[in-house]
Amino acid sequence: MLHSGLVSVSFRDLPLEKVIMSSAQAGLKYIEWGSDVHAPYTNTERLAEIVKLQEKYGVTCCSYGTYFRLAVTPIEELAGYIRATKMLGTDILRLWCGNKKSEDFTLQEKAFLFDQCKKAAAMAEEAGVMLCMECHRKSYTETKEGALELMQAVDSPAFRMYWQPNQMRTVDENVEYIRLLKDYITHIHVFQWKETLRFSLAEGIKEWKTYLREIPGDHMMLLEFMPDDKIESLPAEAKALFELTGEI
Repeated sequence: MLHSGLVSVSFRDLPLEKVIMSSAQAGLKYIEWGSDVHAPYTNTERLAEIVKLQEKYGVTCCSYGTYFRLAVTPIEELAGYIRATKMLGTDILRLWCGNKKSEDFTLQEKAFLFDQCKKAAAMAEEAGVMLCMECHRKSYTETKEGALELMQAVDSPAFRMYWQPNQMRTVDENVEYIRLLKDYITHIHVFQWKETLRFSLAEGIKEWKTYLREIPGDHMMLLEFMPDDKIESLPAEAKALFELTGEI
């Protein structure tokens, strides 16, 4: 089953209540809060405010979108992010894996990264949360080969993957990433971009249906950024998302 939601970083410049109210009005009942602006892990008052607003508008936090970079951010800081995750009412954290693609790592850098990932996974298992890597450019999991190697090396149920299409690759190339990593994929970030150009999600329905045929099981489908960065576009983007999730 697929569920529809929103990534709060889509509207970094807007206040908390505007984001959550607009999400609820568009019919989106799930939010991934970003740790950079809306939900800093050190600001417990802000986290408590988010929880109250979620209750007010009937919205649930489905994940915590952190900017923690494994092998870059000190591993000791992860405990604070985990505490914030639990305060928000979820058990999934989005992390970044390193700061460059896998083939650019030296053997020494790779060994350190993998060690940090295993330590982080152990912390997550003990805390009862799941760490999910982005398949984003400029990270170890940018390529499907690097991502699979990492998942197999860490070998933990608390260490998984997000997926999103790479706008610099073809549909077929993005499908190949899914096929290789589908057993590890949890949440999905949804947008319709081609290189530097942005399009409405409605224009990418056919493409997205191709992707979703390759991903079995339950997944959270989270809108990430509007084609024009305007919150007024959220209802139309949500409607297209509902067509993909089967919620209309």
